[in-house]
Amino acid sequence: MIGQSTIEALIEAENKANLLFDEAVNRNIFRAHQSEKQINNALYELAFELFEIKKYWHKRIVRAGSNTLHPYKENPPDLIVQEDDILFVDFGPVFDKWEADVGKTFVIGNNPIKLKLKNDVSEAWQQTQQFYKQNLEISGAELYQYVCNLAKDLGWEFGNIHCGHLIGEFPHERIEGESKINYLHPDNKLSMNKKGINGNELFWILEIHFIDKDRQFGAFQESILLKD
Repeated sequence: MIGQSTIEALIEAENKANLLFDEAVNRNIFRAHQSEKQINNALYELAFELFEIKKYWHKRIVRAGSNTLHPYKENPPDLIVQEDDILFVDFGPVFDKWEADVGKTFVIGNNPIKLKLKNDVSEAWQQTQQFYKQNLEISGAELYQYVCNLAKDLGWEFGNIHCGHLIGEFPHERIEGESKINYLHPDNKLSMNKKGINGNELFWILEIHFIDKDRQFGAFQESILLKD
C-alpha cells in the first residue's frame, strides 16, 4: 500500500497471522493425538496455502502439556497432545517485508482450571495494553514488573525473563541488535517510547506467559502493543 505507515503494515501482518490461526481452528488442526511437530508442520503448510509464505523471523513453536511451562528459548522434547490438554503456539511469519509475532493458547477439552488460565492470560494482556497506553514513557523494566504483579494477583507465576520485544521491518534484529534494551526486560531502564538507532519510531510485542508449576502447565498470548 502506497503511503502505508509502519504501524499499519505491522497490524496488517498481524491480522494475517490471526487469520491463519482462525483457519487452523476451522480445520481442527489443534486436536488431541497429534504431536507438537505434526501441528507445527500443518500450520506451516496452511500458511503457505493461504499466503504463500515460508519465511519466519524466529523458530515456530507449538507446545502442549508440561512443555507450556517452557519459555521461547528452551527446546523441550516433542509431546503428543492429550484429550484434556492445553497448548500454545508462537509463530513469527514475515509478510512481504513486515514481521508478525502472534501467540495464542488453545484448551483441548473443558478443564476449568486450564480455561481459567487461558482467560486470565487474555485479560492480563488487555489490562497491560491499557496500562501502556496511559504510560507510554514507561521503561521496559517497569512494564515487566507490572506484568509479573498481574500474574501474582491472578494466582499464577510469570514464566519468562522478559515480557516482550521489538517488532518491525524484517530483519529488525539486524537493525536494532539483541541488547536487553530491545526487550521488555528487568534490566531495560529506558523508555519504551525511545527512538531506534536510525531515529525511527519503535513498536513492541507484549508477551504474557503465566504458568502453574504445581499443575505443570502454562498459557501464552502475544501480539503488538498499540499506542492509541
